[in-house]
Amino acid sequence: MRVDKLLWYLRLAKSRPVAQAMAEAGHIRINGRRIERAHHKVGCGDVLTVPLPAGVRVIEILVLPVRRGPAPEAQACYRVLDEGRTNPIAAPIHADVSISKG
Repeated sequence: MRVDKLLWYLRLAKSRPVAQAMAEAGHIRINGRRIERAHHKVGCGDVLTVPLPAGVRVIEILVLPVRRGPAPEAQACYRVLDEGRTNPIAAPIHADVSISKG
């Protein structure tokens, strides 16, 4: 299945054109390899690293969805691998907020 179609089916993108733009921006990784094409193929067992507004998500594809169904159906198709971890890049930024200007 194409990565843009998968992102849309899994409800990680609001629309198919948004999913295509995400893939072509070069920020998505499949099994650790950066992709820049929306037609890149994805299968069961692949690990995707996807930048989302809430932060970067690392997911493993368990089952390829056959349609864009409701959210619980979409969430059953993948497993989140980075659940509960804080973003190590954002952590130093939040630590520096308490520094007062002199």
